[in-house]
Amino acid sequence: MMRLRTLLGDHPGTAALKNGLIKSDLVEFDFVEHSPTNKGFKPMVREGAFDVSEMAIVTYLMAKSFGKPMVLLPNVVLARFQHAYALYNAKLGTLTPVGLNNKRVGIRSFTTTTGAWLRGILANDYGVDLDSIDWVTFEDAHVAEFRDTTKRAPKGKEIIQMLLDGELDAVLGEKVDRPGLKLLFPDAVAEEKSWFAKHRVMPINHMVVVSETLSRTQPEAVREVFRLLQESAARAPAASPKFSADEMRRSLELIIQYTAQQGLIPRAFAVDELFDDVTRPLF
Repeated sequence: MMRLRTLLGDHPGTAALKNGLIKSDLVEFDFVEHSPTNKGFKPMVREGAFDVSEMAIVTYLMAKSFGKPMVLLPNVVLARFQHAYALYNAKLGTLTPVGLNNKRVGIRSFTTTTGAWLRGILANDYGVDLDSIDWVTFEDAHVAEFRDTTKRAPKGKEIIQMLLDGELDAVLGEKVDRPGLKLLFPDAVAEEKSWFAKHRVMPINHMVVVSETLSRTQPEAVREVFRLLQESAARAPAASPKFSADEMRRSLELIIQYTAQQGLIPRAFAVDELFDDVTRPLF
C-alpha cells in the first residue's frame, strides 16, 4: 500500500473518495487540507509539496512552461461558466463589457484561471483591448518565475472595498451580493447559454496533477489515482459537470489559446503535451 500526500478540495466529484466510500488495494491518500484549496497550489508548484494535487489549469500551463516537475491527469474536479464572476460599481454609471477599455479593473491575481477565462471572453467575444486596461492585482502568481507587470493594490486594501469606494471600475473573479454592485454581464445565464452554443465548451478551472517522480517510478499508482477519481466523479450528483474526452479537449484547447494570447505562457501547447506517457493513454 502506497501512501500519497494529497491536496484535494471538497467537490461533488471528490466526495466519495475523500469520505472513504471508495478504497484501493494499491494506494492510500494522506489528505492535506488548505482553505481555500488554491492556497495549496503555490507550495505544490514551488516546492513539490504533494504527490497528488488539485491544480488550477492556468497555473499548470504556466508551471509547465517553466519546466516544473508535474504531470496532468485527465480528471476535472472543478468546472463552471465564468460570466457571473465579473462585477462593476453601478454608482459610477452603467458599465458593459465593451466599455471596459481604459478602465481600472481589479483581480486577485492576474494569473487566476477565472481571470484568464474572462479576459479571453472579453477579448475574443467582445473585442475588448486588454492592454488598454489598468489592471490592479492583490497577489503574486503561484509560479515564482512569472514576471507580473500589473499594478499592485496598496497594502491592506481589499478588492471589493476598493470597488465600492470607486477606486476600481470593475473586478473579475469575484461573486458577491452587495448594494451598488452589478454584474458586468447583466443576464449571466443567458450569456452563458449563448457562449456555450458558440464554443461548445464548459470552462475547466481545476484538474489534478501528480509529481513527475511518482509518474516515472510508480505508473501503476498513477493509473490507480486516475481510476479512483473517475469512480468518485461518477458518484457525483447528475448536475455536476462530467466531461467526455472530446469535451475536455475542446475546453483545454480554448484555455490554452487564451493563456497564450494573454502572455501567461510563451506558446500554445498542444493538448497532448500536457500529459506524459503514463497519463496520455488515460485521456
